Amino acid sequence: AGLPPSLAIHVYTQREVHGTVGSRVTLSCSFWSSEWISEDISITWHFQAEGSRDSISIFHYAKGQPYIDDVGTFKERMEWVGNPHRKDGSIVIHNLDYTDNGTFTCDVKNPP
Repeated sequence: AGLPPSLAIHVYTQREVHGTVGSRVTLSCSFWSSEWISEDISITWHFQAEGSRDSISIFHYAKGQPYIDDVGTFKERMEWVGNPHRKDGSIVIHNLDYTDNGTFTCDVKNPP
């Protein structure tokens, strides 16, 4: 019996984003799915501070609603600008600080 082809989702982000302290920066995240975008699509942004081994979740989009995680220094400074129906999971971080240096990861799930 043949196995069905794997169903892929491809996520695209900028390799590097630069901003100046006090300004704002858009962290763009676009994606492509071989399936239609389901109502259960979820998008999660994680942040790993420079020099840290731990990654924290800073933003979550699920069930059609954006949720800014109530931890870390981003909670008052983050804005959801994405639109999953346009295959966009982007966020904006306002009032940049030196402590924002690190790695941001955009994770998209399109069940089933």
